[in-house]
Amino acid sequence: MNKVSDLVLEVVRELGSDQENKALVNADLETPLFGRNLDSMGIVFLVTDLEARISEEWDLAITLADERAMSQNTSPFRSVKTLTQYTQTLLDEAKTSA
Repeated sequence: MNKVSDLVLEVVRELGSDQENKALVNADLETPLFGRNLDSMGIVFLVTDLEARISEEWDLAITLADERAMSQNTSPFRSVKTLTQYTQTLLDEAKTSA
């Protein structure tokens, strides 16, 4: 999961830089996302950027924000760690079905 967490952290930090959000610029796995450091629009930017980077990196198309994500007991957008775990799950599923 190291490659996935590195990518998620990179995208979060870039978004933090764009939004001048110090907490996101210095993000680690425990950094909260939705509600604390990102509003709904921030999540849209994060998801869009992350999906594009995943497509470039692994040549796989995944959808991070869908009904499945919204129905989770713990939101995948709660923290960097939960987003990394959810992203890894989707990548694993996409790789096995490719």
